[in-house]
Amino acid sequence: MKESLETRPSAALKSFFQLHPSFRKGFLVFVLFGTSMAIGDGVLTPAISVLSAVSGVKHKITGLHENYVVLISCVVLVGLFSLQHCGTHKVAFMFAPIITTWLVSISVIGMYNIIKWNPRIYHALSPVYMLKFLHSTGVEGWISLGGVVLSITGVEAMFADLGHFSTLSIKIAFTFLVYPSLILAYLGEAAFLSKHHEDIQRSFYKAIPEAVFWPVFVVATFASVVGSQAVISATFSLVNQCCALNCFPHVKTMHTSNQICGQIYIPEVNWMLMCLCLAVTIGLRDTNMLGHAYGLAVTIVMFVSTCLMALVILIVWKQRLIGAIAFFMFFGSIELLYISASISKVHKGGWIPVVLSILFMCSMYTWYYGTMKKHEYDDENKVSMNRILSSGPSLGIVRVPGIGLIYTSLVSGVPAVFGHFVTTLPAFHQVLVFVCIKYVQVPHIDEEHRLLITRVGSKECNMFRCVVRYGYRDLLQENYDFENRLVFSLMQYVETEDQFWKPMTPCEYEPLEQSSYEYKAMNTAVDDREKSTHSEEAMLIMRAKESGVTYIFGHCSVKAKKSSSILKKLGIDIVYAFLNQNCREPEALLNVPHTSLLEVGMVYYV
Repeated sequence: MKESLETRPSAALKSFFQLHPSFRKGFLVFVLFGTSMAIGDGVLTPAISVLSAVSGVKHKITGLHENYVVLISCVVLVGLFSLQHCGTHKVAFMFAPIITTWLVSISVIGMYNIIKWNPRIYHALSPVYMLKFLHSTGVEGWISLGGVVLSITGVEAMFADLGHFSTLSIKIAFTFLVYPSLILAYLGEAAFLSKHHEDIQRSFYKAIPEAVFWPVFVVATFASVVGSQAVISATFSLVNQCCALNCFPHVKTMHTSNQICGQIYIPEVNWMLMCLCLAVTIGLRDTNMLGHAYGLAVTIVMFVSTCLMALVILIVWKQRLIGAIAFFMFFGSIELLYISASISKVHKGGWIPVVLSILFMCSMYTWYYGTMKKHEYDDENKVSMNRILSSGPSLGIVRVPGIGLIYTSLVSGVPAVFGHFVTTLPAFHQVLVFVCIKYVQVPHIDEEHRLLITRVGSKECNMFRCVVRYGYRDLLQENYDFENRLVFSLMQYVETEDQFWKPMTPCEYEPLEQSSYEYKAMNTAVDDREKSTHSEEAMLIMRAKESGVTYIFGHCSVKAKKSSSILKKLGIDIVYAFLNQNCREPEALLNVPHTSLLEVGMVYYV
């Protein structure tokens, strides 16, 4: 597919960000704040959904103390988060029937209330009544928008479904099932309230006919769990993508499905969400305060999404500037109206998502800043391989049997940690591979394009570089046979180095443990002498593999310079150091056996 030509507004905007680093940083903070609000949504959605559903029991058991409602809600929440490790796929077959039953139930109850209490309520669909309401109530009507926005909250979680369903299926389900059911439910509730003004606090459950109250209560509780599950799963995916972009500390990511790679479970995030969820539920005990917090979080997430979408229209889709402005003005003005109304409820619970988002945002930005500074240090302090080899005799450098895999963030050059390693312990392996894991700005990378092999130095050095490429939605496979894949790719590379080289898929070769090795030459025009040389190097790699593979990691501490500001020292020496010490180590993420692990310590001053 041919790419669209660069438009003048798109080029101007890119140039502006390139020339003004401060605006880039400000934009990053803005995006991280919206991302943090989305993570905060993962805290508030289960709390308000479950507590609202369970609180309906007080309608039937009027003497039930509020503490018991909170206790039941906490038990449901603990059970919900405790089952996350099982994976969505084991209970996903129940989601569709539960949600369908829930939507059909509220739509039927809505039609019942419309017919019984106020058949003319359908006139409320006209926006004229909204304008009359705002005109007659003034400031009070504007403030009430902070509560009205709760009628559309939950829709923002639809992005969680985009990873598992097509866009068309979501459009059809929302247009023909979800939207009509919600409209009927709200019209029915409004019809009930038109005759029962005093029941506004518990209008939903009081509008349910007595005969079907308990079945609807059970379905509502299950539906709240399903809705919470969608947001929790979305939070896992969001955190995983933030890790891929170096905006979140490394955490353990577990696959819960063999068929769908997007279904993941992150233990640290799961328990963090559970603790925050329980704290919010126990601390507030009030669905109104939770609603204020939830409404502010959702509207800010929507507004940030609108801003980013406008940039996508302009830069990625390369559409006309007027289209991006029109999109932003239409949706952004509506969302800003709701945000302004929700801000007035900050002192009534709206401060919770703000505080959580600031904490998340500061942590994420500090991690990103420290990681980028570490990468800049590595890039500026590359080691000259020729210098190391030329000084080898004076240092007494020797080559030992085996393959050494040195992990680095650099895609070119030799990292400083290797120079430190050689000068401290003047010996390295017979075959040396600098391994760099890179997440690129595409969703997925095919397995046949995963490994990119190049040579470092001359052929006599037996040094290579391997860039392992992942898309930002790809996951590090727990059972990925990296050693064999890497060694075979190295052998294939030296066999076909002077020709067009294309890595083969796993099904095209036999396991390396077998005695026979099959090489598929791309071109037979290589002379016998080169073939012999390449075969000897390939056999050298094979023998080195049999001697063992050692994983060498740089255990680097980042510290602020003495001349740095207090804020930088606080961020690097305390916050970043704490996150770095408690995050998942790279060797743990890659399932490196401890018997094959070698760590090299260094201190970076940034």
